[in-house]
Amino acid sequence: MTHDAETAALVPDVATVRAFLEESHLDLAGRAAEFARRELAADPGPSDDPGARRRAREILAGLGAGGWLDSIAAGDFRACCLLRETLAAVSPLADAVFALQALGTVPIRLAGSDALARAWLEPALTGEKMAAFAMTEPGAGSDVAAIATRAVRDGDAYVIDGRKTLISNAGLADFYVVFASTDPEASGRGLSAFVVPAGAPGFRFLGPQVMSAPHPLGDIAFEACRVPADHRLGEEGDGLRIGLATLDRLRPTVGAAACGMAARALREALGHVVRREQFGRRLADFQLVQEKLGRMATELAAARLLVYRAAWERDRGAERTNVESAMAKAFATEAAQRVIDEAVQLLGGRGVLADSAADRLYRSVRALRIYEGTTEIQRLTVGAHLIETAVDPRPANDSSDTPAS
Repeated sequence: MTHDAETAALVPDVATVRAFLEESHLDLAGRAAEFARRELAADPGPSDDPGARRRAREILAGLGAGGWLDSIAAGDFRACCLLRETLAAVSPLADAVFALQALGTVPIRLAGSDALARAWLEPALTGEKMAAFAMTEPGAGSDVAAIATRAVRDGDAYVIDGRKTLISNAGLADFYVVFASTDPEASGRGLSAFVVPAGAPGFRFLGPQVMSAPHPLGDIAFEACRVPADHRLGEEGDGLRIGLATLDRLRPTVGAAACGMAARALREALGHVVRREQFGRRLADFQLVQEKLGRMATELAAARLLVYRAAWERDRGAERTNVESAMAKAFATEAAQRVIDEAVQLLGGRGVLADSAADRLYRSVRALRIYEGTTEIQRLTVGAHLIETAVDPRPANDSSDTPAS
């Protein structure tokens, strides 16, 4: 396959979601595919945690130097979706690096001072500083209000004590956006957010947590960790709002990454079934195989439409997109899991070899159904919205449920 053909294969299916895109996005899709082919496609990916940590730094430098983080700075979430879809198809690690730069910088864009932006946001978006987003704790995952990390004001500083777990880029990041309680009596309304430099006194990296798909992850702790008061984002008590606003903006991009992985798996499976012969004919000629391919392609198209609709709503200025974002992430990540599983089945033994693209995708996609809000939590968001906005169809004087006298 020529380089032009390889690049074309990596361009996201913009035709399906054309109604949600601008001309600039079409140009970006082509350029991103060329970058992915040239810089990432030949890389088999790291085989262990130390390798993932080294490679993540290299990828970040390349993303920054190429201007690929500019869409985060611009708040162009359709562009972020296109980039994550492209990156995830060839390198789940590169996708994760991009995602974490967004997670660690959007809160600063939303509520940080000019000084914080100069010190952390700007160098993060040029690839000079690596970001992390520290919300999850041993006792607080989906239940954000259960965060136990404390931040106590002490003069011109805050003293933070607590532990965070399952933190991407732990031990690797230059700074962390940390969520801690400044008013434990107020539950979730008492959370505040802080930019904590990796070199802050009292900050500790406790060690890595190793995933089946190599990805920098780990535990961190704050032991009387002193952070200047001007490193707080927004006001005290704004932490939950900042955190949810960040996730609301970025959840569609998680769905986009899932679509990229699913699209790559579908291409791998399709290439195999048109070449592979069994029982005297191509696998592609069997109706059962055709049914599987048709279902995979349909689920992928539906997922992409939900993803880009949510990003379009945000880009055009919608005040809240929590329902659209929840639908996009829940459906796209679950659909991608099914598409990739079917691809492995169609590839047969080749699909479970450790060096196969399908196996790498299979191990990588699973986490997307959990991080930035599990599928179950996203569905609860949608269901709660339906109930809140439901209109009772009965007239005000309807007494049909009143017992007969």
